[in-house]
Amino acid sequence: MSDDRLTALEELTAHQAKTIDELSEQVTEQWKVIDRMKRMLERLGERLETMESGAGEVPVTKPPHY
Repeated sequence: MSDDRLTALEELTAHQAKTIDELSEQVTEQWKVIDRMKRMLERLGERLETMESGAGEVPVTKPPHY
């Protein structure tokens, strides 16, 4: 194998390793965002349940434009 070809393969491997590391960091950040959004959604669901249970029966009326 020639030195030029070996050098090209080493450069390619280095670039791929860097790309993999960058993608891994992005995936980690995205999971953090997803976890935060899940917690927010759970809190909103709990608030909605609390509001629904505290409101009792809400009468159904037609909007004024009907």
